[in-house]
Amino acid sequence: MRGRFPAPSGISYSFGPGPMTPAVKALLIANVAIFVITFFMPPLLLTFGLRPADIFEKGAIWQLVTYMFLHGGVGHILFNMLFLWFIGVELERMWGTTFFTKYYFICGLGAGLTQILLGFVPLSFAANFYYQSTIGASGAIFGLLLAYALYFPHRPILMFFLFPVPARYLVMIYAGIELLYALGGGGGVAHTAHLGGLATGYLYLKGKRVNLVSEIQYRYLKWRINRMRKKFDVYSGGRGDDVNRRVH
Repeated sequence: MRGRFPAPSGISYSFGPGPMTPAVKALLIANVAIFVITFFMPPLLLTFGLRPADIFEKGAIWQLVTYMFLHGGVGHILFNMLFLWFIGVELERMWGTTFFTKYYFICGLGAGLTQILLGFVPLSFAANFYYQSTIGASGAIFGLLLAYALYFPHRPILMFFLFPVPARYLVMIYAGIELLYALGGGGGVAHTAHLGGLATGYLYLKGKRVNLVSEIQYRYLKWRINRMRKKFDVYSGGRGDDVNRRVH
């Protein structure tokens, strides 16, 4: 949602990234709906959260996807969905719905696989990953943050929703914080999954970057053309209710 409010000086202010895009809207609805369901049915968190022991001993392979739609509290889902909205809308508008959706789930899967792989490390801490459950869209969200920093490195983002920091520095700061917490034991938060989402997003975009440049240029040009059409009241093929058939 985006609103503009005229000021006495003639300056206008806006909030948000603009109109909601299809994939972001669907993800928001799905996450909120599932959060409400699990709020009243907490055992579902154990069934659909990502637990490596369940995947390998019970064949619960679906957990690699379902864990992304589960959240442990209002604060958890609120911050994830705010970032999804602020960052995801612009990325989807630039990439297109198909690529955006694919990228989102690839980052989420990468985050989940990070947790699984750490559960098989031949060290004492591995049991913490193998038997504990991971929930949340944060791994996929961190992948979106990485992409946003790559394509809009100087774009300011409110760090902790308090003060603006250029996107590339924000991601660096967050990555450093996540690494420190991960090395310190995690404190009940899957910081390693966040780092896994970042790394997966980077590796995937690095492999696709050459093709993405042309795609991004095309999407951006198409968006600008459509925006100019609306600004000057131009419609492709004219409008059915326009007897004079606007020239375009």
